[in-house]
Amino acid sequence: MGTRQPKGRSGGRPTLEEVAARAGVGRGTVSRVINGSPRVSERTRAAVEEAVAELGYVPNTAARALAANRTDSIAVVVPEPESRFFAEPYFSDIIHGVGAALADTDMQLLLAFAGGDRERRRLAQYLAAHRVDGVLLVSVHADDPLPDLLEQLDIPAVISGRRSADETLASVDSDNFAGARAAVGHLVARGRRTVATITGRLDVYGAQRRLDGYRDALTEAGHQVDEALIARGDFTEEGGRRAMTELLARAPALDAVFAGSDVMAAGARQVLRTAGRRIPDDVALVGFDDSAIARHMDPPLTSVRQPIAEMGRTMTAVLLAEIADDRPAGVRRLYRPQIVLPTELVTRASS
Repeated sequence: MGTRQPKGRSGGRPTLEEVAARAGVGRGTVSRVINGSPRVSERTRAAVEEAVAELGYVPNTAARALAANRTDSIAVVVPEPESRFFAEPYFSDIIHGVGAALADTDMQLLLAFAGGDRERRRLAQYLAAHRVDGVLLVSVHADDPLPDLLEQLDIPAVISGRRSADETLASVDSDNFAGARAAVGHLVARGRRTVATITGRLDVYGAQRRLDGYRDALTEAGHQVDEALIARGDFTEEGGRRAMTELLARAPALDAVFAGSDVMAAGARQVLRTAGRRIPDDVALVGFDDSAIARHMDPPLTSVRQPIAEMGRTMTAVLLAEIADDRPAGVRRLYRPQIVLPTELVTRASS
């Protein structure tokens, strides 16, 4: 049995004009009440709300969005190949946080990849048409043109992880420096003397800060920083394998490795096992992210926990606030937050 739909005088769905006539007010007043404007008296608001209830009026959200030059949608843009998105838990955790933050809103979520030039051009055309109200940028490299494009188009945007210390967009990041510092300090406190690191891509500011934290922790402990103990990875498992192979060739006596992600730590573990190095007896191993990978490795991986889902929620809250901010663009740019969330070292059997 179908649900009976309320009908207006014309026999169709009730209209804004019919609500206005029933409440004895103008069409503009009804619109202000529906949109939550404070410029309406309580008496008038009550009359409009009563008329809405009696007629069963349902606002046309698409028309409202069009009138307000809004699309009621935001995009999560990942400037990476799809293969990396589905291989790394970081991205799914971010999306989980974003989805949780949007659960009680009318916003639609779009996911866009921009890992190549063609995808970037297509995305640029889409954004230039203002088909979304705002953008969440995830995993941005220092030379990526997308943030500057969003600035030029005056599209509200929030970035996960700053591009540099002088980031101009609103950003939400974890404390990469402190997390790396805690990881290396932990290894030194366990008596490890030759601590190597596998970095992420160093055109990502977060990877730079993790390397800075590694250097700082060794220096504070009185250890000399040996460049032969630093190998560049790319946040992939294969990158972790390549970097670990390089490290063993350059410094076969190493007794600890701090990897800039759990995924790279998993690749490093494979190489260490193949080389006959026991974890943690011969080589202690620490990762970064505290993803499901860390918990399911053998032995379970000590890792720096960054609150990735919380980052997604916080990014979304900041973006929604920026979308709702009707101050001039020049004023909004002065108040873009740079939020850094704390990290925590989770100790397990690998160290």
